[in-house]
Amino acid sequence: MKGIQLKSAAQIAKLREANLVVMQVLDVLAAAAAPGVSTWELDQLAAKHLKHLRAEPAFLGYRGYPAVLCASVNNTIVHGIPRKDIVLKDGDILSLDFGAFKDGWCGDSARTLEIGRVSPQAHALVAATRESLEKALEQCVVGRRLGDVSWAVQSHVEARGFSVVRQFAGHGIGRHMHEPPQVPNYGEAGKGPRLSPGMVLAVEPMVNQGGPDVVIEEDGWTAVTKDGSLSAHFEHSVAITENGPMVLSRA
Repeated sequence: MKGIQLKSAAQIAKLREANLVVMQVLDVLAAAAAPGVSTWELDQLAAKHLKHLRAEPAFLGYRGYPAVLCASVNNTIVHGIPRKDIVLKDGDILSLDFGAFKDGWCGDSARTLEIGRVSPQAHALVAATRESLEKALEQCVVGRRLGDVSWAVQSHVEARGFSVVRQFAGHGIGRHMHEPPQVPNYGEAGKGPRLSPGMVLAVEPMVNQGGPDVVIEEDGWTAVTKDGSLSAHFEHSVAITENGPMVLSRA
């Protein structure tokens, strides 16, 4: 596909370093997220830890985005702006999306956390979304097609009664946070460009408990489910290699 930049082994190693920064920050945030904590506090914690790791935020200032972290609670799908008045409570689900630059290379990952004791329906949504990412990563091998990755997400979540968000997609990643190709969470197996060694993708299922429709709130960023249902989001950056998928954003 036009514009896809294949990365060398040395460049993938640099991307791994950036993604390990992202993983470490998300681990810190996951440990801190609890009832009574605001999403603003989590953003401040992310900024502090990022500075400690001598890396730069990927989100802050991107197209005017005002924070280091995206923190999306319950029916917010993605791009939730951290706020002092959004305070976590027992039973919430919280999607944390975070990106960082290290030595000029970008890392990007997301995970959805269960705050306290959540409903069985919320737990099932989070589990299905996490599983769909693993199914997609299994398809990230040389010779498969991009549609195989997309269909892995769609088929897994729809079989469980959930819907994939079609308005947002995963993406290539490298020196820029968003590079070709787009990686939709729906598609047809066997279609699209073949996966080649050196491709690096940020695969990120966004899955709604209800319908797939999205509403963007007045701040121009916060994306919520149109029907008010819950939404979950997981993301990993993965390199396509001759030895199989190399997930860069986990240990």
